[in-house]
Amino acid sequence: MALSPLNRRRWHNFKANRRAFWSLWIFSILFGLSLFAEFLAYDKPIIVQYRGGIYTPIWNFYPETEFGGDFQTEAVYRDPEVRCLITTGGLDLCFDDPEGYIEDAADGVIDGETIQKGWMLWPLIPYSFDTAVDRPGAAPLPPNGENWLGTDDTKRDVLARVIHGFRLSILFTLIVTAASTVVGIAAGAVQGYFGGWLDLIFQRIIEIWSSTPSLYIIIIMFAILGRGFWLLVFLLVLFSWTALVGVVRAEFLRARNLEYVRAAKALGVGNLTIMFRHMLPNAMVATLTMLPFIVTGTIGTLASLDFLGFGLPSSAPSLGELTLQAKENLQAPWLAFTAFFTFALMLSLLVFIFEGVRDAFDPRKTFS
Repeated sequence: MALSPLNRRRWHNFKANRRAFWSLWIFSILFGLSLFAEFLAYDKPIIVQYRGGIYTPIWNFYPETEFGGDFQTEAVYRDPEVRCLITTGGLDLCFDDPEGYIEDAADGVIDGETIQKGWMLWPLIPYSFDTAVDRPGAAPLPPNGENWLGTDDTKRDVLARVIHGFRLSILFTLIVTAASTVVGIAAGAVQGYFGGWLDLIFQRIIEIWSSTPSLYIIIIMFAILGRGFWLLVFLLVLFSWTALVGVVRAEFLRARNLEYVRAAKALGVGNLTIMFRHMLPNAMVATLTMLPFIVTGTIGTLASLDFLGFGLPSSAPSLGELTLQAKENLQAPWLAFTAFFTFALMLSLLVFIFEGVRDAFDPRKTFS
């Protein structure tokens, strides 16, 4: 689909802003990789080949009996006996000396018997965000060749938690920002376009609502209803949409008496068409100026709630909880450095991207 001349100019302006353009590329790559976090950091193999069959544990449930074991529960693929069963094609002797037979299976013959060798394709990091690392020593453990960013105070791999936590934070932020933007633009457009008593009453309601201590309300609601992803999304949208109302309302108040709006009304064009097809594009620059604040504010609020222990469920991969661990384990500086650089990189890239989008929509700015 070909772009219109206006959109081509906007895209040209965005590309000309090198900082925003390269930030978009870097963020897209990082976010795209995080969407496939299970292929990068997970405690199950991506593919298992056993007795000529192909299995995909990353998506499907397979009991241990599927690979010659004794239990109907899901196979623990990191267990030496399960690894031996898969590697040797279900050899019964695996229960006696699994590690020894895994090494012997490399030759394809054990005790004079030819075996059907199997294999497992593991993710780059063989740990999920909630997998306990089997390493000697007191947690948190420092980085090494197995755990590149070390472990936290419950021996969970930090890099795996960062990958899964980055995806969760970005998806959460995008959902809250999109919903808040839609509600805020609609409210501001209605206020500015119609004005009068509607605008006056709406402004008083917003003033009261904006003065409500949102953080305390969220903590109270979580104490009553329990912590949950969608509940937190709903509560943050309730308190985030007012950020856009002021700028959108001001733009609509300014434009409502311009000649093109009065001409459209005289021609019988509907109010919704005038508001969202003709007036809203002129208010987009002011709207986009506020989006970086909503995005960074949402990430900061999520991290703050997780830091205080009132955010996402404890089972979720949380970057805010990693920050709390860094505070409580000053003898493990890798936790603090990881949390700091993760937040710094994520917030910087998002701010640079939205700055470029804002400038691209500004008709007064052109880039060579």
